[in-house]
Amino acid sequence: MRQLKGEKVRKIPIPLTKTIFVLTYRTVNMIRATTKTNKVRFVCQQCGYVSPKWLGKCPDCGEWNSFVEERVTEATPASSPEREITPLPITHINILHLPRINTHLEELDRVLGGGIVPGAVILIGGPPGIGKSTLTLQVLFNLAQQGLKVLYVSGEESATQIKIRAERLKANSDELYVLTENEIENVFQAIEQTEAKVVVVDSIQTMFTSTLSSAPGSVSQVREVTALLVRLAKTANVAMFVIGHVTKEGAIAGPRMLEHMVDTVLYFEGEKGHPYRILRAVKNRFGSTNEIGVFEMGNAGLKEVKNPSEFFLSERPLNVPGSVVVPVLEGTRPILVELQALVSPSFLAMPRRTSIGIDPYRLNLLVAILEKRVGLNLGTQDIFFNVAGGVKIDEPAADLGIVTAIASSLLNKAIAPEWVFLGEVGLTGEVRAVVQSEIRLIEAQKMGFKKCILPQGNLKNLKTQPLKAIGVTKLEEAFEMLLQ
Repeated sequence: MRQLKGEKVRKIPIPLTKTIFVLTYRTVNMIRATTKTNKVRFVCQQCGYVSPKWLGKCPDCGEWNSFVEERVTEATPASSPEREITPLPITHINILHLPRINTHLEELDRVLGGGIVPGAVILIGGPPGIGKSTLTLQVLFNLAQQGLKVLYVSGEESATQIKIRAERLKANSDELYVLTENEIENVFQAIEQTEAKVVVVDSIQTMFTSTLSSAPGSVSQVREVTALLVRLAKTANVAMFVIGHVTKEGAIAGPRMLEHMVDTVLYFEGEKGHPYRILRAVKNRFGSTNEIGVFEMGNAGLKEVKNPSEFFLSERPLNVPGSVVVPVLEGTRPILVELQALVSPSFLAMPRRTSIGIDPYRLNLLVAILEKRVGLNLGTQDIFFNVAGGVKIDEPAADLGIVTAIASSLLNKAIAPEWVFLGEVGLTGEVRAVVQSEIRLIEAQKMGFKKCILPQGNLKNLKTQPLKAIGVTKLEEAFEMLLQ
């Protein structure tokens, strides 16, 4: 390099240069370490989708404003002792026969498949105020009366609030322990101290583990806490009742995998203003998912409804157009429910089709069949359909009752109160056979019904006729007898 006239060249000592290089190298490493430690990600609280940056709409589930920032902590891999892994033939595996625990609530035991299986994890979901905490507290009290040690863990209420509810339910026992805690590690310590055999966690969204830095209720916390509870339940044979919040759509909040991690998923259903509650199983590894339990909410807690048919038909109006009764099957239990239809002239360009308790697409399909095959003019009519009592029907055996109620309301002709209807309606207007028709007719006879219209295919296979049954093959045959 050329030296300009009058300019002095400044030489930097070599040790100083090395010092600057070392400091710069350490600074870069510190920055990299800090960046690695404070690495963040954004997780959708609805479905668990992970994104490196914030998104307004989740590309997986389509939910808006559901991404929450979470810090990523890298766990150091733990060295596990080497063990021999040997697959066994299925014929050499010994079955551990554990007797089920009876809760003394027949409706709950029916839904669970006969009682609580030791080591099972049961997830209960439902809207706020439906009775989830009340049901689990009653179950724990019944188990404590049998001499079992049980633990109620609450992350939302204080011990005083739980005591007030227990006084109202008359659920006081020395074997029923209460813990108000949110950290799952402390909950495990309490389970070990009390030697509890059945534990209720209310609710899973309020629990957190100290190993994660995310907030309670986040996807990471819910997933990790549930995994720890499942691991404890399987290793110590402790039955777990986990209460979960629900979203505005009615599904259990949190990642969808939460329902896959547990053994049983129960939904508590009920309409506001009605005292009844329906407990439905949507997943059960130890029993059927078709059973339901019916309860009535009162001042002293939940009361079992032994005869749901009588309960749902207690306020049924007689000789009113648009009202019919159908026997539906919930698991192994037949239940009689009332179907109500209201058909009135529409002043809109597109008539309304509103349904409560049945699939609206199914209603539109049956209305189209009535127009095409029977010749009823429903294109200019508003149709409102309701299953009385808030029961939800999802089986096609109620099709004949649905179309009969709509036709009765349109023609303003009442159906005689001693009739019940049973049958699936096809697109060509035929009436198809349904399963287990005989036990449905027996239930109808117990409730005082005398006549039934059912598919001809079921009439041929009836071993006994509890009531007068008339078989039909088409809709026109049924309407000729009823709506003349």
